[in-house]
Amino acid sequence: MKQFFLTVAGVFAGLVLFLVGVPFLLIVMAAGAARPAPVPAHSVLHLDLRSGLTDQAAQNPFAAFGGGGGSVMSVIETLRRAETDDKVKALFVRLPEGGMAPATADELRRAFKHFRSVGKKPVYAHSQGLYPSGMITSTYMLGAASSEFWMQPDSSFQAVGVASESLFFKRFFDKYGVKADYEQRHEYKNAVNPYLYSDYTQAHRESSLSWMGSVYRSTLTAAAADRMKDPAALIRDLEAGPYSAQEAQAKGLIDRVGQVNDLQTQILERAGKGAKLIDFDDYAARSKRPSVKTGPAIAVIGAEGPIITGTSNTASPFGGDSTVYSDDVAKAIHDAAADKDVKAIVFRVSSPGGSDTASEQILAAVKAAKAAGKPVVVSMGTYAASGGYWISSAASSIIAEPTTLTGSIGVYGGKFAVGEALARFGVDAREIHVGGDYAGAFGAGDGFTSEQRAKFAGWMDRIYAGFITRVAEGRKLPPERVRELAKGRVWTGEQAKQLGLVDELGGFYDAVDKAKSLANLKGDVRLKRMDGGKSPFEALEQALGISSTSMQTLAASAWILGDPRSQAILDELATARLRAAPGGASVLADTPIR
Repeated sequence: MKQFFLTVAGVFAGLVLFLVGVPFLLIVMAAGAARPAPVPAHSVLHLDLRSGLTDQAAQNPFAAFGGGGGSVMSVIETLRRAETDDKVKALFVRLPEGGMAPATADELRRAFKHFRSVGKKPVYAHSQGLYPSGMITSTYMLGAASSEFWMQPDSSFQAVGVASESLFFKRFFDKYGVKADYEQRHEYKNAVNPYLYSDYTQAHRESSLSWMGSVYRSTLTAAAADRMKDPAALIRDLEAGPYSAQEAQAKGLIDRVGQVNDLQTQILERAGKGAKLIDFDDYAARSKRPSVKTGPAIAVIGAEGPIITGTSNTASPFGGDSTVYSDDVAKAIHDAAADKDVKAIVFRVSSPGGSDTASEQILAAVKAAKAAGKPVVVSMGTYAASGGYWISSAASSIIAEPTTLTGSIGVYGGKFAVGEALARFGVDAREIHVGGDYAGAFGAGDGFTSEQRAKFAGWMDRIYAGFITRVAEGRKLPPERVRELAKGRVWTGEQAKQLGLVDELGGFYDAVDKAKSLANLKGDVRLKRMDGGKSPFEALEQALGISSTSMQTLAASAWILGDPRSQAILDELATARLRAAPGGASVLADTPIR
């Protein structure tokens, strides 16, 4: 009994800590955000890319507690502010030792070069080694875009090429009685090939080598331009590696060899007396400009991750995974179309695909926005393939990075039949059903019957035909031409532009310029984020289930902890919420651009 009471007391104490401690933490965070420390007069921004980047900022305000390295969008937006900030003297970048998403490197390279050319400020990059992991040439390209590219002494320079390895499970499945029963439309839609074959099919090999070769050439051509070397000579030198850092310097592949502290000391000396190193995220929080709430605007709407139906209100408020919820994205687009201040929409897409039903809902919203006279410009991130291309296809203009993976106009579906495998362990799968035979088509015991397969194949054919039709209409291409380009094949942005699937090569701010042009906007135009992200308090309300209860808890924590500033902060937040834009769209991140 004593243990029981101790357990109950522990649970009660934990509940009190959660209900009081978490709101108090949010109040402290709000207080810090309301009164950020000033940026030092001589600042060097420190951007550490070793933790990786998502394409877009998390919609969940609690996602930051799970770690991570920020987002591409937040980095490029912050650099736009920093390049005109007289207090910022330079940018210091720590490069990852492995590869990075090619389109991420492309977008950051554009931002670095803009920072150097417009801001007239240097970018210093340091690497502790480049190893053959993932798209390592993309990491090298980003280092080559800096003013000075340093490496740690005796570190390894292994940017010799790009490799990809796939595991094929067909023989394993055959051995243990598992059947992968899938339909593909068509031969290049190879996501399930590892379950169906024991090696690359000709189409799988052709498609993979094609986009890998395109990425390789694109990244190294860009690196050669930044290093002022002949592309063929640079590729020849790289492929002759690996090298030590000293050997890479001797061949002109990098600029200097030194420890990270050596470079850091030199940067601060060059930045001026009393210069200080400022964490990039810290500067981003300190340098936010007051929101501009009136006048013409371009709405910015993001979509990152797999595409599913529904709304984020059903998701955990503490989850950090990026997901495209069709209700949320479609609503954001409709809200932008109805907003009298919004003259155009930039739709940032970084998605490998997902539900065709969810994709169609978002595509319908894009079409509705265009019908309302609001041009929609898609800015493609790391990838915009399959469903990611579906939702992009009707845009007024599509802009992709040279290495964005796009296209994959196709569909696949099916199931794993594990009845035989389970039977070997004494487990028997038996199915019963009422109604038509197709009611039991997706049972896990047996593969499709011939009748079920015919009906399922017909369903796949209808989805594929609909995808072809939407692309043909959106891109103004003959359906027969789209069928040639489709078949599930993945293209890079560079390839897609040549084929008419993409209009221009460029990054996010190129998409903004295009949106301004299509909307006939001149001069300064604000960017109005309409992603529908939750504030920390809204997320906490969702976690607790009842909004009034959460607000009472916040008030109680202020009283319990005896902090007279807390109520003032709550009043300030309440006022800010009343100033929110129509339709729930936040204007707190509005950024004027030129």
